[in-house]
Amino acid sequence: MIKYKRILLKLSGEAFMGSQSYGIDETILNEYADQVNELQVMGVQIAIVIGGGNIFRGLKGTKLGFDRVTGDQMGMLATVINSLALCSALNKTGSKARVFTSIRMEPVGEYYSREKATEALNNGEIVIIAGGTGNPYFTTDTASALRAVETGAEIMFKGTRVDGVYSDDPEKNSNAKKYDHISFDEVYKQNLRVMDLTAITLCKENNLPVLVFNMNKKGTLKKAVSGENTGTLVTKAI
Repeated sequence: MIKYKRILLKLSGEAFMGSQSYGIDETILNEYADQVNELQVMGVQIAIVIGGGNIFRGLKGTKLGFDRVTGDQMGMLATVINSLALCSALNKTGSKARVFTSIRMEPVGEYYSREKATEALNNGEIVIIAGGTGNPYFTTDTASALRAVETGAEIMFKGTRVDGVYSDDPEKNSNAKKYDHISFDEVYKQNLRVMDLTAITLCKENNLPVLVFNMNKKGTLKKAVSGENTGTLVTKAI
């Protein structure tokens, strides 16, 4: 039994590294593919946006001497690499997946449009949208919120390394409080590092709930789609 028919899954690029210091960990990649494939078998329509921090982060480029626009463009290309890797892993599981890119780069990926992506979702294909928003100065969190709204997702799932939203970094503060449910306004007031302000505002204005959960814990994604209590649900109001 599924609670959400259509979702947008945001995956962290850093998570693809696994225990490595750079690049893509094959074990993590295949585990993610298996979890996503499981949802498709259940009948869930899935769009995916992946970060590129395991390969190159735009802001890092400025520290290396690149201008911000060039750095962000390099980061966009990193998200394409991750998207192609996940698409290949998904196809190996038997899932039908397609990569769309927000900037033209055929034949690497199809140029994204809301109409084509929505049609693919309706046909039961997994849609992976790479390249962020296609513009500098915007994060992949903002891209995720934008694509979720455009494709009519019921909820945005943000897969992380922790099991929800905390009052402080749980890896540094053992007394940090975990929230089961919190509003976008509270996230902003408490300056909680869930997503950037642009992404939070976009979700709030379009009444798009966000579920933050631990993607590295097997079975959690399936539980989330089934409506079981897991992670932290962020909504417009509580």
